Amino acid sequence: MEVNVSSEEITFVHQQAFRWELNEALLIKVIVALSTSLLSVYVNSLMFFTLRSKPIFRETSRYILFANMLFNDSLNLMGSTVLYSFALAYLHLVKALCALVMLMTTVTLNNTPLNLAVMSLERYVAICFPLRHAEIATQSRTAIAIGAVWFLSSLNFVIDMFYTTVADPHSFTTPIFCTRERMCIAQWQIDMYQGFNGFFFVIVAVILIYTYIGIMVAARSVSTNKDSAKKARNTVLLHLIQLGLCLTSFLYGLLERIMATAGAALFMHLRFLNFFTLIILPRCLSPLIYGLRDDALRPLFLSYFRCKPGKVKTVAIGHQTTF
Repeated sequence: MEVNVSSEEITFVHQQAFRWELNEALLIKVIVALSTSLLSVYVNSLMFFTLRSKPIFRETSRYILFANMLFNDSLNLMGSTVLYSFALAYLHLVKALCALVMLMTTVTLNNTPLNLAVMSLERYVAICFPLRHAEIATQSRTAIAIGAVWFLSSLNFVIDMFYTTVADPHSFTTPIFCTRERMCIAQWQIDMYQGFNGFFFVIVAVILIYTYIGIMVAARSVSTNKDSAKKARNTVLLHLIQLGLCLTSFLYGLLERIMATAGAALFMHLRFLNFFTLIILPRCLSPLIYGLRDDALRPLFLSYFRCKPGKVKTVAIGHQTTF
């Protein structure tokens, strides 16, 4: 069964909105969105470079996971910005090229909640099982966890593309309006996509709540480092907030289709607000939430950000410098 999702009506509104609203106000919005996205990619890239600059960061599990999050968010921002620019100009892409861009944005979007779950579990082990943390959270096991996250995140999209290749291989040469829905040729693909998202969010939410409660209980123990437990608890709480932001990101396509019924003039204003608040802003929070809160990472990052690399006194990485 072909997937339509009222695409004709939606693309007509996209086209008319672009034709009617190409003015100074729209250009300012585009510049704000693109410049914010590029600035975020720059900050994420600089933070990633900072993490790769010192062996201690490259060898510590929580920094490895943080580097993976920064890499993931940067890819998502770049892919989302490209799609936003194409959609704004109502450009059609050959389906094969659209699949490559959509692969990057879809996989990285799915990656975010799973990576949050792994980071929370690492903090849970560090606080609740401090004597076994070094044994459990090794570099090799962290790499395996990251590999599993990327595999699970890409599984749904790979199944979709495999089915499309078998069922309708010639469709990859057809120009399409590049959206996630237009990549599907059967309704069950949409249902499976929504099912995967729902399953991931339920599992991740359970993990985050479990680790948060476990860290709170451990914080009351006499033998637990109170400061480390407090920081870890706050980090997991921030993970829950980020999970909520991820959920709104998954609703981006649905909200855009609903907004398309509001008329072309209003649609362009709502589209900018939708893209800026649901796609860009959540990806801007990672370096602020984690990097600038970390006593060991912050001074080194700021030195690179100010273009004044030199001898930076780095705080010893221990329980007092947890995210």
